[in-house]
Amino acid sequence: MKLRSLLFVPGDRPERFDNAAASGADAIILDLEDSVAPERKGYARDAIAAWLGEARNCTAFVRVNPLEGGQTADDLAIILPAVPDGIMLPKAEGAASILALEELAGAGRLPPILPIATETPAALFELGSYRSVRDRLAGLTWGAEDLPASIGATSAREADGRYTAPIEMARSLTLFAAHAAGVAAIDTVFPRIDAMDDLAAYVGRARRDGFTGMMAIHPVQVAAINAGFTPTPAEVDHARAVVDAFATNPGAGVLKLDGKMIDRPHLVQAQRVLAAL
Repeated sequence: MKLRSLLFVPGDRPERFDNAAASGADAIILDLEDSVAPERKGYARDAIAAWLGEARNCTAFVRVNPLEGGQTADDLAIILPAVPDGIMLPKAEGAASILALEELAGAGRLPPILPIATETPAALFELGSYRSVRDRLAGLTWGAEDLPASIGATSAREADGRYTAPIEMARSLTLFAAHAAGVAAIDTVFPRIDAMDDLAAYVGRARRDGFTGMMAIHPVQVAAINAGFTPTPAEVDHARAVVDAFATNPGAGVLKLDGKMIDRPHLVQAQRVLAAL
């Protein structure tokens, strides 16, 4: 499935579901965790299940509650019969969490899982283990809020808006873990909805670094995210030229194209560009 943009929607606000689905996001994430108060969890489960049971034309994930909170089984019991396209698992700690979720659901019942892979200190030491469960994953993503709180950090960002060094490390490790597992690398949300130029820069940085998509907190962010993760016509033309050059010279390790030398890493990058179309 294409996952350039994934838009969060509070699970207890069913009046927003259709608008989110029509936003242009590649997927919506119907949330049962942070955006839903404890006393509203039951209502949110029922609202999500009812909406999923209707005809829809968008990919829909459900973010369940964390495994350690004791509510995940209740989430799955209501949500899985409605057949979501994916499950987002917060506070995941590697392959063990994926297998634990699978056990709660029952063998063969889970759709692809998108773990939020960096929300606890222990989670960082389990990132490499996702390779062993890659066939169960829709991708990997990370968060910049729970981790600072869990270690007592006073902020995730420098005064100029950049992530602090520990949080930047978590971002980078998630990126590498996703590519090591061969799954989508999804960057975390941009928290402001009134700074579109800053959002475009954030998306550009994410794509430059190797992320393949990003989460959104408001429909107004979706178009910029989709545009940022869609190759430009110039990029597509160059990628096709690189692929054609190597196809024409199958035994070559290095070639000259438009006055520049290209080699196998350029071919791999070109193939990635074309795969993103």
